[in-house]
Order: sequence, then structure tokens, then C-alpha cells
Amino acid sequence: MIAGGYTGRILRANLTTKTFAEETLDERLAREYIGGAGFGIYYLYHEVPAKADPLGPENKLIFASGPLCGTDAPCASRMSVTGKSPLTGAVGMAMTGGHFPAELKFAGYDAMIIEGVADEPTYLLIKNGKVLFRNARHLWGMSSFDCQHFIKNELKDEGLRIACIGPAGENLSRLAAIINERHAAGRKGLGAVMGSKNLKAIAVRGDDPVPIADKEAFTKAKTRMLKAMKESPVLYPAFAKLGTPMVVEASWGLGTLPAKNWTATGEWSPNGRIDVESNDKHRVTNEYCYQCPVGCSQLKMVRGGKHKGAVSVPEFESMYCFGSHTGVESLDPIILADRICDELGIDSISAGVTVGFAMELFERGIITAKDTDGLELKFGNGDAMVEMIRKMAMKEGFGALFADGVRAAAERIGGDAGLYAQHVKGLEMPGYDVRGLKAHGLSLATAYTGADHNRGYAFQEVFGIPEPYPVDRFAIEGKGKLTRWNQDARCVTCDCAPMCAFLMDMAVPGIALENTADLVNGVSGLGLTPREVELAGERVNNLAKAFNTREGFTRADDILPARLMTEPIKEGASKGQYIPQEDLDSMLDEYYEDRGWTKDGRLTKGKLEELNLRVVAEELARAGLI
Repeated sequence: MIAGGYTGRILRANLTTKTFAEETLDERLAREYIGGAGFGIYYLYHEVPAKADPLGPENKLIFASGPLCGTDAPCASRMSVTGKSPLTGAVGMAMTGGHFPAELKFAGYDAMIIEGVADEPTYLLIKNGKVLFRNARHLWGMSSFDCQHFIKNELKDEGLRIACIGPAGENLSRLAAIINERHAAGRKGLGAVMGSKNLKAIAVRGDDPVPIADKEAFTKAKTRMLKAMKESPVLYPAFAKLGTPMVVEASWGLGTLPAKNWTATGEWSPNGRIDVESNDKHRVTNEYCYQCPVGCSQLKMVRGGKHKGAVSVPEFESMYCFGSHTGVESLDPIILADRICDELGIDSISAGVTVGFAMELFERGIITAKDTDGLELKFGNGDAMVEMIRKMAMKEGFGALFADGVRAAAERIGGDAGLYAQHVKGLEMPGYDVRGLKAHGLSLATAYTGADHNRGYAFQEVFGIPEPYPVDRFAIEGKGKLTRWNQDARCVTCDCAPMCAFLMDMAVPGIALENTADLVNGVSGLGLTPREVELAGERVNNLAKAFNTREGFTRADDILPARLMTEPIKEGASKGQYIPQEDLDSMLDEYYEDRGWTKDGRLTKGKLEELNLRVVAEELARAGLI
């Protein structure tokens, strides 16, 4: 039995039979996958069959925290949600924070596996080892915020923590997210998976503390990390005060803030529109996740005009997808759009990118006002943006055409529409123009989830941090090796342990693996070395690759949008930069070699066996996939 950090129990809830069971956490699973995304991808690969319908009964949702979650380790109330993505067909894994992840641990579980399909709208109540399947007919159709409020009132327990879907998930929009408080397990359409199971919400409550194996070692590790956090020149002096919107100006300075569906990077300026000063005028207060001393989430409110009173917590990605990407020049509609996404349960990045895509199609005449129910979908039209998001979530009118993201919309529209769809593997592009950030671009092309900046963030290029060594952001040499390290280190440190990704970027980049090992060992007693921790990240990425391989993904899918590979940035600090096919091929060759894969991007038996994935190697070999 593991000495601490884990509850040692995994909950399996079957919605079809309305039964549940508890399973004992295997120590080998903890050692080799740590937790979080590691647990999620392990169960996804082994329990969801190849070619399963993401919205069918064979798909599962795995909610998993890690050994640090629920302790007083700072910024560790994180949790992964994993399933087969209905948006991409690949691994769907999203991280979320707040208080729900810690509460799941207090309720007694390291992970919960949701399987089957309920015969009517249902919500789960998990309270100190008891699991109830409750009728949710009266909740179906409610916004996420109203749903959370109603359940707390219904059960007369304001201490409940609730994860739920809004109308977008109920309507099976492939952009649907899972919302807990103001936090989202966004992207990849996992809210639609929850909706397909007739599962409206999961409410948890517990009071079991997380055991600590070695309190002295754990305290020593925490003290070291807190010291690094305090000494960071960015974390408290800037990030805690400004939050992620500070990245708007950083990205603009690099010439990598995408604008107008990636046609005006370096030309469209955020100054006086969505910059730090503009954000500060709307700021109300900071919001904190459980045991977080930083409070990077900033609550903002519209203080005047027709959107007066709208409140949300828009991050940098919201400034991008609802601001520069759509050419909207005021924070007011951005705050409102972000709020609507949370209420209706739709991923903000994918929703905003889809709106910007539609705007370019409108301006090119590929779609007209006749197609858009009369909306003038021109760049800069904030009112049209807000209305389109609502229509997408509700699958109402022309919104149904775009409710499943840019790839599906381009296929439905046909013609040249696909040339303007900004995605990788079906997942819409986040807010970094990687034509000026080559390692970051390679990571988006190869990440197992598609265009997901959090699966291998190249902080070396974005923030100029020389760890593990300094890089030239325009160069392609060495970027394969760097990307492999970024993906593996970030996976285990941020997605498995788990820990807020911003700490890796701003506080512990030079000691990320050692710091993670010390914290995990202190709380659990597992005695892992930094190298074993790194191997856990590599193992998770390889297992995710195995799942995608089984689903038919190949080197041809490790690609970037056509615009980024053929059109140089026209203005700004990254003027002239782009990633032609030959440069991407060169980086891919180096990346595959460093990963121990074949030149065509296939897994190898040797690498899988090296990572103790012999069973996976045998399965893929029998299928002719390695």
C-alpha cells in the first residue's frame, strides 16, 4: 500500500446499470503514471476499444487527480478529464483547476471512471464513499452556473463542488466543455461526451485529509518551491497582479499575437484595446484555486454601455480568440463572450477561433448574410460574435453549421473553406502565431491532442527562459529535441503530479523534474528519481501516441494549417517568418529520432519495451501498426 498522497481508491460508476464499484489503486500504476493525465490515458487506452464512437456507449470519461492534489502543496488542485475526443477522434485530455479536484480527493478517490449511458438525465452525488444516481430532468437545459446553484440548494449543502455541462454539452456540440465553478475542462469536446451519456453533473463532498508519507521531506520540498516562487522575477511582481492577460503584450512584442484569423499578425495592435491597461480598468478582484497563493484568475466586469454588468474571468486565450483573432477592439464584448461560453458550456478557444474563421469566410463572400441568419459577420463585430457563440452552443440556425468546430464546418461548406480553417488534427489553434515560435509550432503539430499549447509549451521561445538551454526562436535546428523535452517534462510535472503549468514556466523551469520528484516522494514515499519522473512523462506521451496510432493517425497528421506554412507574417517583430513544409519535415525528423520512433513517425517495439509498455507493443504489432 502506498504510504501517502493517494487515497488508494478508484471509483467506477456505470450509468447504464446505475451501479458503482471501488477498485484498489495499483502501486505500479502510481509509480509509472503518477496520476492525472497518466491515469486517464492508461485507462483510455486499455478500456476504450479502437474505432469506438466518441459519442457512443463504449467511450468513457476518466476524472483523475494526482498525489499532490488535496495537500497544501501550492497550486496543485488540478485534475485531468480524459476520453476519446469527438472533435478530433484522438486522445481527448483536458486539465482543470479550482476546488473540485481537491474535493474529489477528500471524498476518497484518486480517480473516477464514468462508463455506460443513463436512460434519462442523471447527476452523480459522491459524498464520503457514498455514490447516488439522481434524476436530473429538472436540470436539463440549465446553464452551468444555474445548475451548480440549483444542486447546492436542492441538497442543502453549499460546500458541494460540482462539475457539469451546459446546453452545448446537452446538444452534443463537439466544442462543449465541462464546467466546475468558473473553471473549464475545455477543448476536445469532452462536454459532448458527458452529454452523450445523459450525465448533467457530478457533485462531490468529502472530509478525508490526504495522508502525507514523510512530512519532513514534503515540507522541505514545499519550502524549496515556495522560495523559487518568491524569487521569480515574474510570478508575483507581474503575473499575480496582471494574470495571463500580461501575455497579450508579451506576444505582441514578439510579433506572434494572431489577428483576424491569422491574416494580420503583427499588424493588429492590442494597445488601447485588450492590453494590460485596458484589462486593469475592468478588474474587480483575483480568484484563487484551492491552496493557491498566486490567484492569477482575474474577475472582470463591464462597467458601462449595453453589456454593463457582465462578469467573467477572461484569460489570455480569451483576449486572443474573442479579441485579436476576431478583430474585436473592446473588452466589453470579450468579457460577455467569455461569460456566455462558461454559462452554455462551450470551449472559449475553439468557439472564438470558429467565429473568426466564419468572419473570414463572410468577408471573402464564401458565406453571406443569407447563410448567417442576417448577421454581419465582419471582423470587429463584437455583437455578431456574441450572438454566433450562443447559436453555436444551442445549435440554432446557422450556428448548427459551426457547432462542431472549423474542420467540420469547412467540410460542410466545401470549396476553398478548408484553406482558412486554423486547426491541427481538428483542434482549433491557440493564441500563439508559431510562425515566429518554431519549437512551439512543432509541439502543436505533434501534441497527442492536436493544437494544444499546454501539452508542450515552449516557454524558452515565448518568455526567453534559457532552460534547459537558450534557444533562437526562429531557428529550426535543435527544436525536435527541445520539443520532446518540453512535452515529457510538462506532462509529468503539470498534468500528472499535478501542478499549475505557470509554475513550470515562471518559477521552477530549471528544477522542474527534481522539484516534482521531491514533492511526489515527500507526499507518497514512492522514492522516485528525477529520471524516473521524466520517464513517466515519456511513457504517458508514448501511450497516448499508441492510442492515436490505433485510431489511424500517422505522420501526415503532424501538420500545421496551410496559412502558417505558406504565408509569411507581414509585419512586426516576426516579419517574414513562416514554417514551410521542408522546415517542418526537418524538425519532425529530429523529433521522431529523439523519441526513438521511425522516420515516418511510427512507434517502435524497442521504445515501447524500454518504457515497460510491452503489452502495448504486442497489441500494435498484431495489428500491423509497428
